Amino acid sequence: MPGTLSLIVLLPLLGFLLNGVLATRLGGNRAGKRFVTVVGCGLPLMSFALALRSLGQLLSAHGTPLLEVAYRWALIGDSAFEIAFYFDRLTAVMSLIVTGVGSVIHIYAVGYMAHDKSFGRFFAYLNLFLFFMLLLVLGRSLLVLFVGWEGVGLASYLLIGFWFDDGANARAGRKAFITNRIGDAGFLLGMFLLYTAVGTLDMDAINARFALTGSAAPVVSASLVGVLLFIGATGKSAQIPLHVWLPDAMAGPTPVSALIHAATMVTAGVYLVARLSGVYQHAPEASAVVAAVGVATAFFAATVALVQTDIKKVLAYSTVSQLGFMFLALGVGAYGVAIFHVMTHAFFKACLFLGAGSVIHALGGEQDLRKMGGLARRIPVTFVTFAVATAAIAGIPPLAGFFSKDEILWYAFASERGGSPLLWLVAAATALMTAFYMTRLLWLAFMGASRMTPEVERHVHESPASMTAVLCLLAGLSAVGGFMAVPHFLEPLLPLPATHEHLHAFETPLLVVSVVLAAVGVAAAAWLFGGDPARVAAWSLRLAGPHRWLTGKYFIDELYNRMIDRPLVWVSDHVFLRLFDRRLIDGLLDGLAALGQRCGGWLARVQTGQLHAYAGLVLAGLVGALLWNWRHA
Repeated sequence: MPGTLSLIVLLPLLGFLLNGVLATRLGGNRAGKRFVTVVGCGLPLMSFALALRSLGQLLSAHGTPLLEVAYRWALIGDSAFEIAFYFDRLTAVMSLIVTGVGSVIHIYAVGYMAHDKSFGRFFAYLNLFLFFMLLLVLGRSLLVLFVGWEGVGLASYLLIGFWFDDGANARAGRKAFITNRIGDAGFLLGMFLLYTAVGTLDMDAINARFALTGSAAPVVSASLVGVLLFIGATGKSAQIPLHVWLPDAMAGPTPVSALIHAATMVTAGVYLVARLSGVYQHAPEASAVVAAVGVATAFFAATVALVQTDIKKVLAYSTVSQLGFMFLALGVGAYGVAIFHVMTHAFFKACLFLGAGSVIHALGGEQDLRKMGGLARRIPVTFVTFAVATAAIAGIPPLAGFFSKDEILWYAFASERGGSPLLWLVAAATALMTAFYMTRLLWLAFMGASRMTPEVERHVHESPASMTAVLCLLAGLSAVGGFMAVPHFLEPLLPLPATHEHLHAFETPLLVVSVVLAAVGVAAAAWLFGGDPARVAAWSLRLAGPHRWLTGKYFIDELYNRMIDRPLVWVSDHVFLRLFDRRLIDGLLDGLAALGQRCGGWLARVQTGQLHAYAGLVLAGLVGALLWNWRHA
């Protein structure tokens, strides 16, 4: 019988199999929506309960990790590759985020997808997503983690392109899948290099080996390994330059967006770097790259979010930016703080995405912020919960985002492992923009006069209880989640970096500056969008050049299209198709066929049907035989 850790992973897989077979193989929703709901939501909730039980066992064992070997995968020489599950403090936090937030997103989806013809298939895919993410989080070895890593890529492809009848959705799914394969090439190279140097893929053993010194230390560059693994994390967690897939992933149903952004997939890269902190602690160059890419991504995505008009696109670029904050924390050695922000971000970003889904549900599918307004009185529960989550991500104290973001800013400034005033300055500017664009979103969607069409406005209604109850729960967690001392809980495993003593005097002033920046961002957005609409138009005209670059998302997709897509299409068309395929391969086959046809034509002339011709051939054969015998006599 599988143990507790195996059950945490396998229960969502069972949900996928039940709903997949009964709702897909049998056609439509023949299993019944009630059955699909009970299985699709109940089994993830059971995984959450078992994760809580495992946390209790971990605490009662004074933090000694739980280990469960499911079976031996392969035995190659002296190396045994096992499917083993490992539960320590980091696993506990991540598994509770995945199963807890993932489960409430499942419950929300019951109401959101109630009228979809593929209700059962949708929940089967959601359960599959959780299964692979839990396999990634609980796997002891990089090999098991990689199976989950690729699995969440598959599940995201299926869910982003869930409404595949729409070509845009199908293209978005392919874009996510292909972009992640680019990052995975780096991941595989790093994994092969680690196995060659260390002789094992068990991550706890890898961290222990890199902690050794002298001749016992691995003979490999920790920075090279760190950079290769970070390339994989860059793809999965949408960092520059592989960030382009995540905004387009909004094509899927809104619960999918919430699941990808809050509880699964994009957090995988953050988890990987934190899990292999033993490598990165001995890789200062790789850590510097992680911090630089993280802070650049955070700033870049925040600038793009300033001008987005699609409610889900604003939140998508916000996720890219917040992930940048997490990698900034990882780069300066504050691994526990990065995971703390993963948790608080899961609360408020899930609330924001599901709140956006509630808005879209109320407006009959409308996502354009320019066609909203005045919704605060019409859908009050959605408005209040959305406002709480907005304040949390903006860094307003004492909400959850304030605590985790402020710790990131502090260690970016003062950490002895790469912190600098420049990192703090860029991150602080990003925090200011975060408060601004999130208040802009809140104001355009809920405040001011209505810009809805009369037909849409007549049908505005609050979402059902299955959706609003989840919003209230997530809003509550967004409010109080910061009081959970996650960095302290993780410190025995992920110690916080030392800070420069001469900078300690700046800690309180920087805290005040952080709060002031959040307040300034909120006030500036309220002043700009809460006044005369001509004021916004005037500023847009005044900043026409930057506005064009931001609305074009710096034209990175166009750059990729010109520098990569078009050359590859040209090479495929002119070299591989026309030269190799048509001329070389097809030409060779066609030439052989023509040669055979011509030879057959020549031989056919022998079969004339004329007796004297056959007699002449026989006579020629006899003469030839006699000459042969005479020469060899």
